[in-house]
Amino acid sequence: MKFLAHVLARVLLPVAILAAGGYGYAVLSVQPEPEAIEPPPEQVLRSRASSLSVCDYPVRIETHGVVGAHNQVTLSAEVTGVIRSTESAFEAGAFFEKGELLLEIDNRDYRTALKVAQEQHELAKANLKIAQNAHSRMQELARQRSASTSEVDGTFASLVQAESEVEITASSIEIAQRNLEKTRIYAPFDGRVVSKTVGVGQLVSAGTTLGEVFAVDFAEVRLPISSRDLRHLELPEMEGDPAVDVELRDAIDSTRGAVWRGKIVRTEGTLDADSLELFAIARVEDPFGLRTENPVLRIGQPVTATIYGETLHDIVVIPRKAVRRLDQVYLIDEDKLTLRSLTIDPLWSDSQNVVVSGHSILDNELLATTMLVYAPEGSPVEIIPEERPASSLAGEPPELDTTP
Repeated sequence: MKFLAHVLARVLLPVAILAAGGYGYAVLSVQPEPEAIEPPPEQVLRSRASSLSVCDYPVRIETHGVVGAHNQVTLSAEVTGVIRSTESAFEAGAFFEKGELLLEIDNRDYRTALKVAQEQHELAKANLKIAQNAHSRMQELARQRSASTSEVDGTFASLVQAESEVEITASSIEIAQRNLEKTRIYAPFDGRVVSKTVGVGQLVSAGTTLGEVFAVDFAEVRLPISSRDLRHLELPEMEGDPAVDVELRDAIDSTRGAVWRGKIVRTEGTLDADSLELFAIARVEDPFGLRTENPVLRIGQPVTATIYGETLHDIVVIPRKAVRRLDQVYLIDEDKLTLRSLTIDPLWSDSQNVVVSGHSILDNELLATTMLVYAPEGSPVEIIPEERPASSLAGEPPELDTTP
């Protein structure tokens, strides 16, 4: 019996193992039915939108410059002498009118020189009268054969010399008169004093600097204009060309509301060697408000300038903050609410707007103004209602939102 149990154990155990293995293979080899996988919901982008319309756009070019005097000169002495007096109009910052006395040099020596010249002129005229009489008598004696030809020639030579002396002394009077006039320095134009470099009692000579002044009838501003902007402007090149309007504002204090209106009256003949910009010259009448109620525009004042150029027709204005890199914008189909990207070719741009041709925008499309980080072509879009914009400092527009 033990032998039989031993034999059965050795036979049945492998059979059981094989049966269990076959059953396990049969169970595990059956492929499970695939579970139904639901597709993920389509992602809907959320963006604010603004309508676009075809319109006309006047180009305004922004540039900058520094106000300068159109005529600034250095006053110099023309004669030697001691400064006898200076007028209140010849002080730093003082205004003066054309022909107004500014300062005076001691003129006593020049009055004496003028008197001497006048007396010499009178003496020369008397000598001329004597020479004329002598020559007349000698000619009469020669006709009576009582004088020789050489004697007549001698009186004629004396007459010529006397006439020359009269002319020379007359010129001396003119020189002495001019020197006397030069002792009084008058204003060459309506202007203002920049600096005074002399005082009463100071000895000056011809060429000594007395001070610096500039004219106040109008001021000029040298404005750089890039080659890109020149195509939108018709600047005056020749005399008689129409001037171009320009507005100037304070570049130091932007909160100051002062506006100076001027005109570009000419351009320089060459481009700047470094920047390849053309400089236009703007003129502002009465910069110190002497004849009008204009605010004061000081010489040396930095200003920003707005130049009015041509008007672009049939265009669309896009806010610069809605333009992505590589000149790309996103448009929303107003009917289908789907997204479309568009690479624009700007006709004009500034710090606020980008102007493109109206032919590239469809009539039923809106501009996506939210900064979309991921925006596949044709994606559905949910338009976010516009919020009431909050006031910001310095009048800046609110920043664009960012939507992933």
